Amino acid sequence: MSDSTRHEQGMATRRSVLGAAHVDRAEAAKTDFDAPFQNLITEAAWGHVWSRSDWSKRDRSIVTLALLMGLGHWEEVAMHIRATANTGATREDIRETILHVGIYAGVPAANHAFKIAKQTFAEMDAAASAPAGSSEEQK
Repeated sequence: MSDSTRHEQGMATRRSVLGAAHVDRAEAAKTDFDAPFQNLITEAAWGHVWSRSDWSKRDRSIVTLALLMGLGHWEEVAMHIRATANTGATREDIRETILHVGIYAGVPAANHAFKIAKQTFAEMDAAASAPAGSSEEQK
């Protein structure tokens, strides 16, 4: 697969998982300085790993969340929790993931993961119940 094909596949997968609005914001914020990194993650993470058919997007979502929680990458955790609306991972899946994190990565990581998950769910619920066109919906 050529780099341009891998990039196109990566961008399509990235949009399907994170949502077009998120990807559009990330692309708009891209500069000459971080463009090589953005291309790397689009091609490698999204075009190669996330685009593989061996695991479902739900499975990849769960594994990604466990790794991010265990490593303490909390902004990425919130982003990937929001992405579960597109991957099929449920809130119950996320709860079970956090329980696993507590055993295998530590109770403090799981405790913070529950805090981030509850905040993110509250934001998602508020956006879902906001009237069409409101500022909450555009987050």
